[in-house]
Amino acid sequence: MFVFAHFFRSLAAMLDMIFSILYFLLVLRIIMSWINPDPYNQIVQIIYKVTDPILNPIRKWIPLHIGMIDFTPIIAFILLAFLRSFIVETLISISNRI
Repeated sequence: MFVFAHFFRSLAAMLDMIFSILYFLLVLRIIMSWINPDPYNQIVQIIYKVTDPILNPIRKWIPLHIGMIDFTPIIAFILLAFLRSFIVETLISISNRI
């Protein structure tokens, strides 16, 4: 049974790291919107490809683009924080009970 406990703990740590990377990429996306980088740059395209699936559904569901300011990343941060807390803490709790 300890194997399953270690599996759930490792899965929680991996998901926690993925959420941290998503936070970092969202911050980069916000900064890039201020400086208007070259859209053909490979790094810029990767950041867009990773963050668009997070931001686009929120933009369709709740249009929070007021003037030139887009508040969608704030909602994305809140949702990611909720999911991170819920999923990671649940996996850790499962691993502690096994």
